[in-house]
Amino acid sequence: MQLLNLGILAHVDAGKTSLTERLLHTAGVIDELGSVDDGSTRTDTLALERQRGITIKSAVVSFPLDGVTVNLIDTPGHPDFIAEVERVLGVLDGAVLVVSAVEGVQAQTRVLMRTLRRLGIPTLIFVNKIDRRGARDEAVLAQLARRLAVPHVPMGRAAALGTRAARFVPGLGPAAPDTLADHDDALLAAYLDGGVPDGRLRAALADQTRRALVHPVYFGSAVTGAGVPELIAGIERLLPVADGDPSGPFSGTVFKVERSPAGEKVAYARIFSGTLRVRERIPFGSGGGEGGAAGVRARDGVGDRDDGQAGRRPVGRRVTGGPAEGRVTGLAVFDRGGELRQDSARAGRIVKLWGLGGIRIGDALGQPGQAYRHHFAPPTLETVVVPGSGTDRRSLHVALTQLAEQDPLIDVRHDEVRQETSVSLYGEVQKEVVQATLADEYGLHVTFRETTTICVERISGTGAAVEFNKKDGNPFLATVGLRVEPAPVGAGVGFRLEVELGSMPYAFFKAVEDTVRETLGQGLHGWRIPDCSVTMTHSGYSPRQSHAHQGFDKSMSSTGHDFRGLTPLVLVEALRRAGTGVYEPMHRFRLEAPADTLGALLPVLARLGAVPQRTGTQGPLAVLEGAVPAAQVHELEQRLPGLTRGEGELESAFDHHAPVSRGAVPGRARTDHNPLNRREYLLKVTGRVAG
Repeated sequence: MQLLNLGILAHVDAGKTSLTERLLHTAGVIDELGSVDDGSTRTDTLALERQRGITIKSAVVSFPLDGVTVNLIDTPGHPDFIAEVERVLGVLDGAVLVVSAVEGVQAQTRVLMRTLRRLGIPTLIFVNKIDRRGARDEAVLAQLARRLAVPHVPMGRAAALGTRAARFVPGLGPAAPDTLADHDDALLAAYLDGGVPDGRLRAALADQTRRALVHPVYFGSAVTGAGVPELIAGIERLLPVADGDPSGPFSGTVFKVERSPAGEKVAYARIFSGTLRVRERIPFGSGGGEGGAAGVRARDGVGDRDDGQAGRRPVGRRVTGGPAEGRVTGLAVFDRGGELRQDSARAGRIVKLWGLGGIRIGDALGQPGQAYRHHFAPPTLETVVVPGSGTDRRSLHVALTQLAEQDPLIDVRHDEVRQETSVSLYGEVQKEVVQATLADEYGLHVTFRETTTICVERISGTGAAVEFNKKDGNPFLATVGLRVEPAPVGAGVGFRLEVELGSMPYAFFKAVEDTVRETLGQGLHGWRIPDCSVTMTHSGYSPRQSHAHQGFDKSMSSTGHDFRGLTPLVLVEALRRAGTGVYEPMHRFRLEAPADTLGALLPVLARLGAVPQRTGTQGPLAVLEGAVPAAQVHELEQRLPGLTRGEGELESAFDHHAPVSRGAVPGRARTDHNPLNRREYLLKVTGRVAG
């Protein structure tokens, strides 16, 4: 039996979950259709999803076709839960993008299609709700061409639009040969010579769809079932099945983590290669990503020893850390709408795994294979969580940490000084969902402070600092020298050595690197420094000294604590000398509005700091494209209906960070021991101030 891992994606309310129900019903997996309005769908299992009628967490359900078992993954449509969609993309063989025949191409539709195209995921388009009043067909096809700008092939036409009798009439239109010939020179030659046989045309369609060159378009209704059998036939004939060698080395990727009612971690993973068996021990980890000792590189450099002598020699070695390991205690695959416990699963399967207590979303299983990559921007908003009356702060922190396990982009920060916990979010709906989840699942009642924007810091120049063991008021038995330099956007934090790798124990080097990465989470203004190069220029330690009849004097030998305590002081001094700037998140925006409303729109855009970069017209509409500070997007959304008679349409998404150019430079409260204040820091870390 062949396997196909299929994602269902759409803008919120386009009908994804209803389509999932209809597919299961048509395939004979369920006898009765569930309803989003009634909260009875198979994939929206959370109480909160049923109450709100929206998908919050991705869900997997399986159904059989002739010769193909489809693992269907229903994903959220609301942009606040885009992280759930991101994690699914890396495990898909194909996708169905759902577009409403009434609303047409919407903001999230464009975001999703751009990502599907960039990743090369074969995608069918299903234009849903043709039975609804206001449904359109030709206008939606025009939007696909204009707003999505993708090659598409209508697989038929809609009839009786906007009525309960609406149906899909299959048949390739006259434009199909034109579209397909754009990607096939032989087909183009045959087309110009007088025509292409239908069989050859359909073979070219299947080939180009599997290569994500074109996108077949179906019309239908998830409510009435119109067009769904044809869509199912397209899924089976046009999308590629899962590949991977079941006898090869085991490799997989975790895309979802949840907790069982008993609190045990359960991982959802795609197996790309090999076969996984219950009771088997498997390595898992980040698959070679940044962080940890894997980033330590040794180079030629100066090593500072306790005797004060410096040496220079080529080193050229890389220090690497090993992944975690765990034993699989349980395994389930998805089968005919349910789960089936098995002793093993082979390449191509999506599985649920028990027993891997330290597992995280994005972890590679077995041999590192398909790496987890961020396809969408991280959250640009954060808010402080305020415990309600009777809510225990420790329990709240534990609950938020568990929610962050399920969504790693919910960054939980705890301020020990103010005893405050903050979380990063995509928007107000997600904040409401977090609030409801804490109340319903953990019995914790909270409110939130006003949402603020998350900035970053970037290094302006090069700076270096060093503190020597036992000199100039250094209370730590350690020598640490660091140089910081800017790095390109997206490069991450690089940590290198200009000292001899053998000049001190490896554990001390690792303590320095880990502390550097942690300290860079809060720059001079309190914001994270995401991209920079840090080089260790000096190192030194106090080895254990042996005294006759007394053994080793531990009080006079270095420990990891010394390096973890000294590194923040050296790093922030290097940052001071280099200088940092605060950068705010900027959204690219596309705004369509009646041309005669531009006079009212432009002054408001200017006041909000928006910079139009392109202006054009499409009939009676003006189209503005540009950049706007993320902090102003919410106000722009609120003002837009009044400025455009309710006819304006705004699409925005994070694009880049830009230097803060208006008002005071925003700072962020520190949650560490504040190495910017040496006296305060040493009092907290050592209990005294060095003389």
